[in-house]
Amino acid sequence: MNAATDKPFDVVVMGEILVEVATDLPFAHGVPAQLGISGDALNVAAAAAAAGARVGLLSVLTDDDLGQAMSARVADLGISTDLLLHRRGQQGVYLVHSDPDGEREFSYARSGSVGSTLGPDDVDPDVFAAAGAVVAGGIACAISTTARAAVVKAASLARRFVFDPNFRPRLTTKEEATAVLAELAPQAFLVTPSFPGETSALLGASTPQEAAAGLRAQGTANVAVTCGAEGIQLESGQDSVWVPAIPAPAVVDQTGAGDAFVGTLTARLVLGDDFRTAATYGAAASSLVVGGKGGTGFIPTFEQTRAHAGASVHAVEGAVSSHA
Repeated sequence: MNAATDKPFDVVVMGEILVEVATDLPFAHGVPAQLGISGDALNVAAAAAAAGARVGLLSVLTDDDLGQAMSARVADLGISTDLLLHRRGQQGVYLVHSDPDGEREFSYARSGSVGSTLGPDDVDPDVFAAAGAVVAGGIACAISTTARAAVVKAASLARRFVFDPNFRPRLTTKEEATAVLAELAPQAFLVTPSFPGETSALLGASTPQEAAAGLRAQGTANVAVTCGAEGIQLESGQDSVWVPAIPAPAVVDQTGAGDAFVGTLTARLVLGDDFRTAATYGAAASSLVVGGKGGTGFIPTFEQTRAHAGASVHAVEGAVSSHA
C-alpha cells in the first residue's frame, strides 16, 4: 500500500531503472554528454503519475549515493518510492545518441545489473492485488530469469495486468519473447504491441488488426497496437477503433515515446476514461515527450496533454467540416 495515503496504488509499474548518458554527437572520446535517469519502467511510471494516477514503482537500485540520487529523481517525478529496493551491485547504464530527427543509437551496459536481481519474493501480494493496474514489459522479462518470474507472479495477482512486449533483440531471442507473450497474454487486461516490428516477430501478423485478433484469441481483454506516426489500432470485446496519431510540436529525442503512451493510457483507464479517450490522451502525451531530451527529459502535465489532445481533435473536426 501507499504509506503516504494508506490507499492502494492506482498503478504499479515494475522493471529496471537505468542511468542514461545522452549525447548529440556519435559516441567518441571527449563528446559532451548529459546524465539522466530513464528506463522503460521509470518512463511508464512517470507518465502515469503525470496523468493523475497514484503510482508505485518496483525496481532495485544500488545501496549507495547513486541509488539514493536515483530514488530522489523518482520522487521528483511524482512516483512513490515505497516499493524501491536497494542492494549492493552495479547500476545498469545506457548511452544514447540522437540525431537531428530524434532517431536514436543505443549502447547498453546492464548485464548482471542490480536491477536484474528483481525476483518473485520482491512482489508483495497485498500491494499488487490491490493496485488498479500493474504494468510490466518484455524488457523486465528478458534481463533475468528471476525478473521474468517476478512479472509472471505479478500478472497472476493483478486485477488488471498491462503488458508491453517491448521486444529487444539485443536482450532476448524472438522465440523466447514469443513464449513470454504467449504465457502472459491470457492473463492480460491490456497488451500494447508495436506494428510492424513486434506484431510480425512475435505474432506472425501482417496487419494491426490481425495482431489484435491474435491476442484477443489468446485471451487478452484489450489490445492497443501502436503504429508509430500513423496511429493506434484499438481492439476490445465491444469495439474496434482507429485512433490517429497526434503530430509532435517538436522532435528532439524519441526516447520514451512508447512508454509515455502506455503509462498515460493505463492511468486514464484506471481513473475511469473509456478506451478510446484514454488512448487519445496516450497519443498526445507520446507526441509531447519527444520534445525533451532523454526518457524523462520532458514529462507533460495532464493539463498539457489534455490541451494537446483537444487541439488535435478540433483540427481534425475543422478539416472535415471544411471539406463537407
